Amino acid sequence: MANTSASARTDQLRVALFSGNYNMVTDGANKALNRLVGYLLAQGAAVRVYSPTVAEPAFAPTGDLVSLPSFALPGRAEYRLPFRLPGRIRRDLAEFAPNVVHVSSPDPAAHRVVSWARGRGLPVLASVHTRFDTYPRYYNMAWIEPLLTALLRRFYRRCDALVAPSESFAQVLRDQRMNYDISLWSRGVDRTLFNPQRRDAEWRRGLGLADDEVVIGFLGRLVMEKGLDVFADTIDELVQRGIPHRVLVVGEGPARGWFEARLPQAVFAGFQGGADLGRAVAAMDVLFNPSITETFGNVTLEAMACGVPVVAAEATGSESLVDDGRSGRLIRPGAIHAFAEALRGYVEDAGLRAAHGAAGAARAGDFSWDRINQAVADTYLRLVRARGRPA
Repeated sequence: MANTSASARTDQLRVALFSGNYNMVTDGANKALNRLVGYLLAQGAAVRVYSPTVAEPAFAPTGDLVSLPSFALPGRAEYRLPFRLPGRIRRDLAEFAPNVVHVSSPDPAAHRVVSWARGRGLPVLASVHTRFDTYPRYYNMAWIEPLLTALLRRFYRRCDALVAPSESFAQVLRDQRMNYDISLWSRGVDRTLFNPQRRDAEWRRGLGLADDEVVIGFLGRLVMEKGLDVFADTIDELVQRGIPHRVLVVGEGPARGWFEARLPQAVFAGFQGGADLGRAVAAMDVLFNPSITETFGNVTLEAMACGVPVVAAEATGSESLVDDGRSGRLIRPGAIHAFAEALRGYVEDAGLRAAHGAAGAARAGDFSWDRINQAVADTYLRLVRARGRPA
């Protein structure tokens, strides 16, 4: 929990939080934002959230949520883009009277609220959750990445400070000159939901997974930018080499049909949440996470907490979590043969799986949500004090 002196200051905060996706779909970023709001409210802070809304969101929002005008993204209708800051929102902001503004996605509404805050001398903190600059390469538009990086730099330099979920990603942001005040807002894991005791042999059997079969798991939204092509190509190599295994896919998304066609022998468990998600992760024998778009790697941490070793791309996020050769393996992005060889080692060696799984579970114990979220509150307070405002 936060210390007494920090909590006494935190209750003076009035935070206007702008999100492009607060609770429309379930992903690591919006789960982290909801946890942060819950923590701030528990510490006595006032928080008002502004985000697009839908008739049937993935989960109930934490705190007061004000709907922003938005439209569905072409080809990705599950996401909506907030595109303006109309008079009713500006009046609501003025009435709420924040002493700090937090933006969590570089969308048009966020650009406008940054201008609104700067015009009133209010500090702005931006949290960076996604490697947006890497997305075009998954849709045959890699040529646009330099322009996208430049646009992101313009946005983030207008903010007073950034927080990133991992040191490796923070260094990427520094190298890209996105801002000169970048600190960490890591991620935590709920050890009551994610732990080795969640493994349920009967649930595995119900999916047709035998006790003696080694299960390679995929966990996350089924979208191409999660590295689904690399995952499938690696599994193809294991099959060609005659390495016995099963594949368990946990998650939903628009690319599910493509993924099912590429992996016809895989078991697709669909979306899992809460205790069911912990059970599904613990049912895996190794997690394979080839994504390079993660900024932290929530799925990596959740697997580690369940005592599951991880084979991941050596990229932002996972490389700050996985101790290569001790709690998992870090492989050069896209290196299909090396990924397959790392997975082979775990498939064929139960002792290695157990040792690396135990090391990962021990490492996951370092990630306390309260300590992590207080770090964000402390950043708010630092920015507010720098502007000479009461808090």
